[in-house]
Amino acid sequence: MKVCMVGEGAFANKHLDAIARIDGVEVTSICGGVAETTEAVAKERNIAYWTTDLADALAQPGIEAAILTTPTGMHADQAIQVMQAGKHVLIEIPMADSLSDSERVAEVQQQTGLVAMVDHVRRFNPSHQWIHNKIVAGELKLQQLDVQTYFFRRKNINALGQPRSWTDHLLWHHACHTVDLFQYQTGGPATQAYALQGPIHPEMGIAMDMSIGLKAPTGAICTLSLSFNNDGPLGTYFRYICDNGTYLARYDDLYDGKENQIDVSGVAVSFDGVELADREFFAAIAEGREPNSSVQQCLEAMRTLDRLERSLNASA
Repeated sequence: MKVCMVGEGAFANKHLDAIARIDGVEVTSICGGVAETTEAVAKERNIAYWTTDLADALAQPGIEAAILTTPTGMHADQAIQVMQAGKHVLIEIPMADSLSDSERVAEVQQQTGLVAMVDHVRRFNPSHQWIHNKIVAGELKLQQLDVQTYFFRRKNINALGQPRSWTDHLLWHHACHTVDLFQYQTGGPATQAYALQGPIHPEMGIAMDMSIGLKAPTGAICTLSLSFNNDGPLGTYFRYICDNGTYLARYDDLYDGKENQIDVSGVAVSFDGVELADREFFAAIAEGREPNSSVQQCLEAMRTLDRLERSLNASA
């Protein structure tokens, strides 16, 4: 399978690392935003063709699918362009930064019948898969999901510490991970949702601190704290408080409430959630089926984010 990588930054490289471990898949074209950087990545990764024009990249011989790792505001239009060119698409989270754009993507997917998936990587991390399997099997019942998402981003930089041409967002990007995960683990959209946010950054125009609360039809609740002001340990940490144990998920690793590590090696073929999501995308294409984390499935998370945004605007 020949694939086009769209983007040349930190997450493009994460996907390129993952694809290098997947047999039968090759990235043969890359489309970036900066010519010099895109050319450098193409040379380093032995990608045959590079360009800054998406239509050109998609038109290369044999391309079946594209992976979008571009700025969030470009996701919807690019995903639609990819599908209208007859290619399958995997979109880095989130699929868009508004519900209306997300619905446009889902509508084109239905029209084309192509595989369109969002990289909601938490669904694929072995730690969260282990919990999900226990819930589905009836061995665990979730009572509360407590999550902390902390970064230090007082300047507009990316995960590599480089200047960004766009602005990240606590609600539409980082909260999206947890909102989708909570609804995935509890089997449906939240019945209650609220959000509070701190002061708006004077230059970036975004809230730097946010608190979100959700309640599921099962009665389970989710408490999510997010910050771009945290000058300390960075990342996202999950505490699953269940009827039959407490579990701490740190990306692909899982511990019980007493900090004993749980062996999740048997959950999937890799410990890398990005690789597992990519494998699901390629398998869905090969098998002609809807993938886990399809754009249709992920619309519920976008609807919840829209509810949260409207509540924030109403209280501003």
